[in-house]
Amino acid sequence: MKTEGYQQKEHGMRVKRYVQTMELKPDSALIAAYRERHSEGAVWKEILAGIREVGILEMEIYILGTRLVMIVDAPADFDWDTAMARLATLPRQQEWEEYMAEFQQCGKEATSAEKWQLMERMFRLYE
Repeated sequence: MKTEGYQQKEHGMRVKRYVQTMELKPDSALIAAYRERHSEGAVWKEILAGIREVGILEMEIYILGTRLVMIVDAPADFDWDTAMARLATLPRQQEWEEYMAEFQQCGKEATSAEKWQLMERMFRLYE
């Protein structure tokens, strides 16, 4: 656990943030394997390229037990629905979703947009 926080990249533009959540299956061996598949160098290069290609500036996944939270930063003019529809068509994306589905509380054929549920911001300190 990193109590000193995480450094954020400056993008030099106005950005907006999306926050999503998903549950993993409650199995410590599966969770360890899920972490391994997301370790540095383990994510397929086509998946990383596709995320960038649809306009996502930064993506982070946090974990607590079986709960995942994904934070996505994108340009202020980013259209979520258009980007997710396009991402689903990019090389190896559906194969990646199926590869990861064994760990997730979802159907094997689910797209990323179907697995990850957008969260609603209910509080903000600064306006």
